[in-house]
Amino acid sequence: MTGPRAGTVATAHGEFRTPCFMPVGTRGAVKHLTSADLAELGFEVVLANTYHLMLRPGADVVADLGGLHRFMGWDGHVLTDSGGFQVFSLAPDVDDDGVTFRSTYDGSAHRLTPERAVEVQGQLGADIQMVLDVCPALPAPPEVLRLAVERTADWAARARRTPRPDGQLLFGIVQGGVDCDLRRESAQRTVALDFDGYAVGGLSVGESRDEMLPALAAALAELPEGKPRYLMGVGDPVAIVEAIGLGVDLFDCVLPSRLARHGTLLTAAGRLNLRNAQWARDDTPPDPACACSTCARWSKGYLRHLLLVNEPTAGRLLTIHNLAWLLGLVRAARTAIEAGTFEALRSRILATWA
Repeated sequence: MTGPRAGTVATAHGEFRTPCFMPVGTRGAVKHLTSADLAELGFEVVLANTYHLMLRPGADVVADLGGLHRFMGWDGHVLTDSGGFQVFSLAPDVDDDGVTFRSTYDGSAHRLTPERAVEVQGQLGADIQMVLDVCPALPAPPEVLRLAVERTADWAARARRTPRPDGQLLFGIVQGGVDCDLRRESAQRTVALDFDGYAVGGLSVGESRDEMLPALAAALAELPEGKPRYLMGVGDPVAIVEAIGLGVDLFDCVLPSRLARHGTLLTAAGRLNLRNAQWARDDTPPDPACACSTCARWSKGYLRHLLLVNEPTAGRLLTIHNLAWLLGLVRAARTAIEAGTFEALRSRILATWA
């Protein structure tokens, strides 16, 4: 176990710093924001969703338009998920070879295999692509978790053998639910395939934090220290600092943008629900400790008004704040790691948020 660490990850687009939070651009954009907004905020990596982009507009269309970087107007790094999480949320037909599912757009049938996932992400032009894995919801019976580990290992080996464009990194994924023995086994089998980096998937899907952290630690103990470690789909402040403390480098989640669209802000004092009537005449910024453009210019009262009248500007301004706040958190974690004061930061976040 390495404990908290600060480092860099190199891709075809240069290097980015870790710990790193990646905002989720599901269909090639973070809701309400542009790539220019993300660059101005200081993000270095954006996650794009393979499932949605392969259906609309199609991976071939993205490729014809120059790949995701040109398509999105984004000069930073791009990580694409395999689409597996979205596919499995649709209760697809699963066999040892892959999954068959229906599009949420038009009901058309589609087939996704480990090889096809690599091919599609190659067309999209990601800097980092993920293998197709099996992600069961939790809680799950032991036989379901065992089958997920077996298929994930088999599919990872097939993905590893599949050609991909020069310069594209490929990350393997560890499964196993909250079973620490399965997590260790899955990690060992994934590491044996020698990927460019490793992700821990299948957590933050219904289990408690007390269940998640031991399973995460069990997986991390088997992963090499010299390669990136990515905890998929986690975005709440407590889970992030706890995972950084265990040695995780990368995070992604829709949580900050989704909370923003519903009027909930992340602040130094905890969550703030702008819909509460107490903020109607409040002329102070959402978070006086935040330096984002939203906090620098607008009051809680004004932002609450925009939210209650369904003004689209509200979603944009609140999303800017939440993403800026979370980016500030991982930057503060990096600074604290380098200064040897991470435990003080962790304690402060837990005291506010836990």
